[in-house]
Amino acid sequence: MARELFVTGTDTGVGKTLVTAALLRLLRERGLRVRGLKPVASGAAPTPGGLRNDDALLLQAESSPPVDYDTVNPYCFAPACAPHLAAAEQNTELTVSALTAWYRRSSGQCDAVLVEGAGGWRVPLHPTGFLSDLPETLELPVLLVVGLRLGCLNHARLTYEAIVTSGRSRFVGWVGNAVDAGFEHCAANVGTLSRLLDAAPLALISRLPDPSVTAAAQAIESSTLLRQLLARG
Repeated sequence: MARELFVTGTDTGVGKTLVTAALLRLLRERGLRVRGLKPVASGAAPTPGGLRNDDALLLQAESSPPVDYDTVNPYCFAPACAPHLAAAEQNTELTVSALTAWYRRSSGQCDAVLVEGAGGWRVPLHPTGFLSDLPETLELPVLLVVGLRLGCLNHARLTYEAIVTSGRSRFVGWVGNAVDAGFEHCAANVGTLSRLLDAAPLALISRLPDPSVTAAAQAIESSTLLRQLLARG
């Protein structure tokens, strides 16, 4: 059975893509067949091959063996807004059943499949439901990326409660990502997060002057998170 993981965040811009891509690279370097998937992406540029989202392109680049873009990201929209609004503008219906069928087609013949969400846990779908319905339906384990900045305590705890109270997805832990260089009392806040989320962080990523996949991978390489993923399957 493949190692599976759904990566969500406390908000948009907290480092979900960076963490997902870094994990893909580390697993790939250890000889695993890995695939990064992003079911819905908004904020894309036109190319000769169609609309392309930078986050999905990064996941595609870190996947091995090579995979086509449409497998990685089946729903891609140009406006950089909430996915359900972008989908509505294009008269596109986003349903859990369609996303579930896509996941089952796209996750085969892999040793590890990492799915990156959009925004936070309860991002709406069009016309009804939430993107979190996908990992809940598939019973995927969930990793929470916490952007270490003002407001993260509330966002992290509420997200954690939403995940665990559903009873359908297993909360595997969290990663702290220092997105705000001016965040005061960071160490104390990490301690509070450990209490609020019932676990110490699986990895901590310090503020990166250049938030590259290479730098993030170096921060995660010796983490409990990577050891957990390697131990599965």
